Amino acid sequence: MNRIKHWLLAAAGSLLFVGTAQAAAPFAKTQAPGFYRMMLGDFEVTALFDGAIDLKPTELLTNVKAPAVTKMLAQNFEKEPLPTSVNAFLVNTGSKLVLIDTGTGALGGPTLGGIVNNLKASGYQPDQVDEIYITHMHFDHVGGLMAGETMAFPNAVVRADQHDADYWLSKENLDKAPEAMKGFFKGAQASLNPYVAANKFKPFDGDTDLVPGVKAVAAHGHTAGHSIYVVESKGQKLVLWGDLMHVAAVQFQHPEVTIQFDSDSKAAMAERKKAFADAAKQGYLVGLAHLPFPGIGHLRSDGKAYRFVPVDYAPVK
Repeated sequence: MNRIKHWLLAAAGSLLFVGTAQAAAPFAKTQAPGFYRMMLGDFEVTALFDGAIDLKPTELLTNVKAPAVTKMLAQNFEKEPLPTSVNAFLVNTGSKLVLIDTGTGALGGPTLGGIVNNLKASGYQPDQVDEIYITHMHFDHVGGLMAGETMAFPNAVVRADQHDADYWLSKENLDKAPEAMKGFFKGAQASLNPYVAANKFKPFDGDTDLVPGVKAVAAHGHTAGHSIYVVESKGQKLVLWGDLMHVAAVQFQHPEVTIQFDSDSKAAMAERKKAFADAAKQGYLVGLAHLPFPGIGHLRSDGKAYRFVPVDYAPVK
């Protein structure tokens, strides 16, 4: 009887100890490093997470009424402010290491600026990057080019459409821009001008083959020189759409919905509709800067709307 009593007391003490230890553990409040890796034919593709920025779609989206936006967000278990991913993509062709967009760098807030750290966590170093392709020169795509006063990617050649360079790198355009837009120009110029000065910026004009297996395709509208990038290897295809869309819960249902950031909303809408229809018809992979990380998947048509089917988290083969 005494043995049973001692055993029960010991067991109770153990349970009390375990419960106390669990309750005392602090919250970690951190995520794993933000990279996702997959193979595309003979190419290795790594999605890189810069962080997330809170947006208010009811205020930013155009060609749609705010109550409809709120309803569509709720249907997707989302509400405002909406945490919106900022993604970039690293493509290793076997002979070239290509980074498509660079995130915000120091131009974003405390929840952003993770591209370089996540690139390192994924097994690469910034000085290994050979080429950088910019979809457009908004701060959340070019800010990561710089690390303070130093070029973050010292060995890379930076490429973007000439139309975007002419617009965003112009001092005249900066001087005459509305006050609310001056920061966009200053961010682009601070990020690109050091590469220009070092003869490491090589713009292109429209559809252009860049390195074997990667080409730029003009998709102007969101900005004057907005470009998408087509990556192909061994019959497999991934199209990186940049900012063709921003709010998945709304714009996959209604591709006609635009956003205040568009410089030409009609052209941006037309490019989005064309891209959605082609991706759904052809079945290739797409990657977007502002879809929930990693932002890669397929599109399928659903009447006049579309549904996004994200890639699985799977071992790299």
